[in-house]
Amino acid sequence: MIAKQLSVFIENRQGRLGEVLEVLKENKVNIISLSLADTTEYGLLRLIVNNPKLGKEKLSDNGFSTMLTDVLAVKIAHKSGSLQGLLELLSKNGINIEYMYGLSIDGDVASVVLKANDLQKADEILCKNGAETLSNEQILNF
Repeated sequence: MIAKQLSVFIENRQGRLGEVLEVLKENKVNIISLSLADTTEYGLLRLIVNNPKLGKEKLSDNGFSTMLTDVLAVKIAHKSGSLQGLLELLSKNGINIEYMYGLSIDGDVASVVLKANDLQKADEILCKNGAETLSNEQILNF
């Protein structure tokens, strides 16, 4: 299942991340998981939130450059080698991982958010091999 990720481009300056978080808080957009990467001039904030469309709308209304991106949220066994096995399966099937970050929704199960060059194919391969991918709605129900 494909999930939606909210991506926000922010200037790399003091207080700008706080401004993003304030807009989300004011509009009751809850952050489930996030990743922040930076360069000397800007940062890229990637978020899994309870309401990605509302988050995008409100951040855009406040002058932030935002977009919604399709990603996979994948549940994996919480044991050594599970992530490596998942990545090996995708690689053997010609899927390239563009980026990935952790998602904590259930203490008994590890999960990751990943962006791949072919999400539909990656989803099919993973599900055919016993992995569970999650929609935004399923993530919120944990």
